[in-house]
Formats: sequence, C-alpha cells, structure tokens
Amino acid sequence: MYHTWMRFFTPGPAHHRLGLVCLGVGLQYGALPTVGPRTLDHHVAIVVSAGSGWFLDAEGRRTTVTAPALLWLTPGVPHHYGAGAEGGWDEGFVVFDGPATATYTELGYIEPDRPVVPLSDATGARAVIGRIARAARRGNPLLEVETGAAVHELLVALRRARADLAPDGDPVLKALARDACLPLSVADHAARHGMTPAELRTAVRRGAGCSPKDYLLGIRLGRAKELLAATELPVAAVARRVGYDDPAYFSRLFTRRVGMAPVRFRAQQFRTVPGGWSNQVPDPDDPPMIEHTPAP
Repeated sequence: MYHTWMRFFTPGPAHHRLGLVCLGVGLQYGALPTVGPRTLDHHVAIVVSAGSGWFLDAEGRRTTVTAPALLWLTPGVPHHYGAGAEGGWDEGFVVFDGPATATYTELGYIEPDRPVVPLSDATGARAVIGRIARAARRGNPLLEVETGAAVHELLVALRRARADLAPDGDPVLKALARDACLPLSVADHAARHGMTPAELRTAVRRGAGCSPKDYLLGIRLGRAKELLAATELPVAAVARRVGYDDPAYFSRLFTRRVGMAPVRFRAQQFRTVPGGWSNQVPDPDDPPMIEHTPAP
C-alpha cells in the first residue's frame, strides 16, 4: 500500500521573472510505483526521508538510494527510479523551474551530474516542503510568490544538508573567512593550508560555489562596507584594514563590484553609533526589551 498527495500550479509570466517558480509539490510514502523511464522538461527535487530504493541514470548505472537522500531530476535527462519492495520509502518532492536555475547550477546548489546525493539530515528540507504544501491550499492569493520564495529556501536547505559537507562548515572556508583581510594572495592562502592553488580552487568551488578570489573579495568588501558605515576612518585606512595597500586600487575595485564609490556608499549608509556596532547577532525570536521613557 502507498499514499500520495500532490498539487500542481501554473505561475504566470510575471512570476517567472522573479527567477524561480514552484510548479508542484507532493508528499508520498509506502511501496510507491516505479517511475519512468521518462524525461522531464523541468527540475524536480525529491527528498527521501525514510526507507530505501534505487535510481537508474541515463547511462544505465544503478545506484542504491538510502534515506536520507536527495534525487535530482534534471530537464532533458532520462531517469528511472523506484522505492524498495519492502516497505518502500517516504518522499517529499518539489517541481520547479525558472532562469535562476542556471545560476544555482553554476554555484553548485543544483547538481545535474550527481542525481543521487546522500544527506546528513532531511529535517530542514522536509520542513520547507511542508510549508510549500501548506501554501498550496486552494484560494491562497499569495500562492505563486510564496511557493517560489520557498524554492530558494529549499535549495539552500539541501545544500546545507549534504552529507559530504561538515555540519559546522568547511574548515578551509572558515579559515579563509578568518584570514580574508590579511594581505595574502590566493597562492599564499593555499600554501598556508598545504594545498596547491588548484586544490584550493576545487575546495572553495565545492563548498561555496565560487572561486577563492571571489570568496575572499566578498568578505573583504562586506567588512569594508561595515567600516565605511560605522566609522570615520579615511578610505585609505579602510582599504588597509581589509587587505589593500593601494587605496586607489581598492576604490576602483569597490566601485566596480558595489556599483558606487566608497565615499558615496558612506554618504548613503553612515550611522554614528557610540561605542561602535555590536558584534553579537541578535536573536530574532527573543528581541531585547526597549525601555521607553514616559513623556513629561
């Protein structure tokens, strides 16, 4: 026996321009019927949270699927899969498409060449699928935008849940983030980790979906923005704080990547904060109480 529940949607052209659209969602469990062989023209993420089964790729290679696991169904790629004969499996699936899928693939969040991905935990992804299912109620006026936004969240949850990534983050990425503002080249960073530049590129691409240069640059520019917004340090001093000895080069780089010069960014974002900004991230579920002084 098995149980199947599913809904399908037809977002309009304006929703597609948001980047991602959700085309359907489903929750199934038990000894489900075999799927395929077939080929789709959209993406599907299938999260198997319990049980086991098998997956047959376009080359005829058979892979055993053991929960928790993710199945990627990619447009134009034949696939064939099924739950195990004894007890089946428990799955949640989301059908999606849109121009942003190309970028998510480039960043490594969608992996067409890796149709079966072991997960360390399916809880986060299943929670997102559950929210999509609840949003799919009949007559929800926010359906297309709400479910489309949740697809972005689902891709992040699936990336975080990959079993080949450490739960607390890649140690190489954490070390790069810690040392990002030191005046070191990519080759210098690689040497500090006992790696070649090519090995470092592979590690960063796998963990962050970008090159080491872009990863370091994002952290440096973020720190530069904080200094420009919260301090009165000259631009040259800000440049040195984030690893650039040449303030003119820093200004050109900042302008090219941010879209405005450092001085203009400061003019728009500067906040005078006595004692500086707090480094403690506030808990959104437990905001600090603000005492109001009664009016005289």
